[in-house]
Amino acid sequence: MLEITRLSTTQPDFWASLERLTDWDDGATSRVEEAVAEIIARVRGEGDAALLEYSARFDRLDADSVADLEVPAEALDAALAGLDDAERKALEAAAERVRGYHEHQLGQSWRYTDEYGNVLGQQITPLARVGVYVPGGKAAYPSSVLMNVIPARVAGVDEIIMVVPAPDGEVSPLVLAAARIAGVHRVFRLGGAHAVAALAYGTETVPPVDKIVGPGNAYVAEAKRRVFGRVGIDMVAGPSEILVVCDGQTDPDWIAMDLFSQAEHDEDARAVLVCPDPIFLDQVQAAMERLLPEMERSEIIRTSLRERGALIYVRDLAEAAEVANAIAPEHLELSVVEPERMAASIRHAGAIFLGRHTPEALGDYCAGPNHVLPTSRTARFASPLGVYDFQKRTSLVHCSASGAASLGRVASALARGEGLTAHARSAEMRGEES
Repeated sequence: MLEITRLSTTQPDFWASLERLTDWDDGATSRVEEAVAEIIARVRGEGDAALLEYSARFDRLDADSVADLEVPAEALDAALAGLDDAERKALEAAAERVRGYHEHQLGQSWRYTDEYGNVLGQQITPLARVGVYVPGGKAAYPSSVLMNVIPARVAGVDEIIMVVPAPDGEVSPLVLAAARIAGVHRVFRLGGAHAVAALAYGTETVPPVDKIVGPGNAYVAEAKRRVFGRVGIDMVAGPSEILVVCDGQTDPDWIAMDLFSQAEHDEDARAVLVCPDPIFLDQVQAAMERLLPEMERSEIIRTSLRERGALIYVRDLAEAAEVANAIAPEHLELSVVEPERMAASIRHAGAIFLGRHTPEALGDYCAGPNHVLPTSRTARFASPLGVYDFQKRTSLVHCSASGAASLGRVASALARGEGLTAHARSAEMRGEES
């Protein structure tokens, strides 16, 4: 029997129950915080020596130098050449679609001249060097390589350094092939908090970067949180999550498998179905019970659904939209008759998948939009990873003589009101010469 929470908006305690369901502790316990603080301090102080020690301890890598942990370009070429034809074509097709989508995000510098002859504008430039963390462990993620690296390449980042955990020295050939296709410049077999610290502060071998992107475990998340400010980060990612809103007219097997697609990531993933048809909720649960034994990661799925999943009854689709906005999901499927109309009422979601023939899994790999999305309700204020994350905006101000005199009078009045006399005098002096 598949265990999964059943909720209904008709319950008096529904919203409190939903709050408990969506609450997430990111694992930053005092033990994690203390361990990460020590790792960062040691990497910052000892450089390569600390990296070698931690790599031996955590990944069982016996190397004489950190240079030995760098994957040579020839190995990336060999990984790509060694793929079978179907895998290579799939990676190349996904990369092309991801690149095409992100090219639409490329920001352009702009300027305009105001009525005083002042030229104002914004100069957009790419970051110089970026670090990409690619998770390992329970699965290999070549798709994460494409999604993190390609927007940086489109933005024009000068150098991309990739780190990837390599237990016993092994890195998935698919991951290395994806690195070659996406255009990574250097790859190191490094994982965990020590890899994040190396990217943030640099060592004798690993160059410091300007921003670190890519998900990882609780230790990686805490390390990214701690180095923020020294470098930029994309986000502190939580477990994967999907919310499916269905009107009850989609094949229950499709919906069951869509829920499985996120639940199989790990035991902390969240998969939720919202529907105004209680009979359909029963049908989906029956489909999940029937299909679950076929899944290779069935026990992970079972645990995820038991601990974090839910089937939610709502009175109508308007109420379903209200629930969706409260959850602010990473992935939102609108498997309804008029998905575009319903999407207009969605304010908080990382990505919206419209219609019955748009499973979220396509977005994970090859639809085009980025699969690095805000989780744990951060879609209320955060956006998907994109080209804009790898570009900086610099304000431009070029005053004419008459413009400086006019603006100077305004600035002087405000500065004197704040008690900043030097500001006022600096603003006034340009006007005095005219």
